[in-house]
Amino acid sequence: QVQFVESGGGLVQPGGSLSLSCAASGGDISIYAMAWYRQAPGNQRELVAIITSGGSTNYADSVKGRFTISRDKAKNTAYLQMDSLKPEDTAVYYCNAPGVYDDWGQGTQVTVSS
Repeated sequence: QVQFVESGGGLVQPGGSLSLSCAASGGDISIYAMAWYRQAPGNQRELVAIITSGGSTNYADSVKGRFTISRDKAKNTAYLQMDSLKPEDTAVYYCNAPGVYDDWGQGTQVTVSS
């Protein structure tokens, strides 16, 4: 079973940037689409960005133009570059291969606050 380890979160001021990483172990994820999700307190987990095996991307309207998803197949890793961060981006961020794996990693906390 593939395991995902998310990292790179932290505390940042509004307008700042963070770069998240998602390292997969225990299997090859290169053939699958990869996605970043987030869950804020009291809210359901929501899809933030997705990248197909071929490199096509799509984003939630709330992050379009500010976030960039990418992947490195050789490293079995996905990334999320987050720019122009807003307080409403505060959440725990997770990665997964949509519809493939049931288990989730611990996530990485992103807090946007002055």
